[in-house]
Amino acid sequence: MAKVLMVVAQHGFRDEEYLVTREVLATENHSVKVASLTRGKAKGMLGAEVVPDMAAHEANPDFFDAVVIIGGQGAMKLAESPDVIRLVQGAFAKGKVLAAICIGPITLAKAGVLSGKRATVFRSPEDIRALKEGGALYTGEDVAVDEKLVTACGPHAAGDFGRKLCEMLKE
Repeated sequence: MAKVLMVVAQHGFRDEEYLVTREVLATENHSVKVASLTRGKAKGMLGAEVVPDMAAHEANPDFFDAVVIIGGQGAMKLAESPDVIRLVQGAFAKGKVLAAICIGPITLAKAGVLSGKRATVFRSPEDIRALKEGGALYTGEDVAVDEKLVTACGPHAAGDFGRKLCEMLKE
């Protein structure tokens, strides 16, 4: 059983990406904690609500086997957060599994962990450009894997994203 930290935007995370991925992780008995920019209630684009267990500045990658960035309209706030960037960089430096879906991979790109790595992102020209500017090798796949990195392109890929993440946590 792995310990997973899911990071959601305070406002506007993509409900399915959070809920489906979390459900897949739960079926494999992985422990999931949630972080956001604050401990205040986070609200999804479609109305889902979650009370984060911690704020991003409180999260320590030493305590988790994986860090997962959830997408949605609000996810750009995660990519702009020094606390979230530090968390991603810390997890990467410690060899943890890093995963991101929809526009979440932009956070990984801004953290500098996708340089030379295969990755995917929401299929908009702006998001693809942001991924490439971070040094990623854009694949256009629904789910892309490179070493300990898993990225997915959007809500329709959440199930496959969660299953691939579970596979990586078994290795």
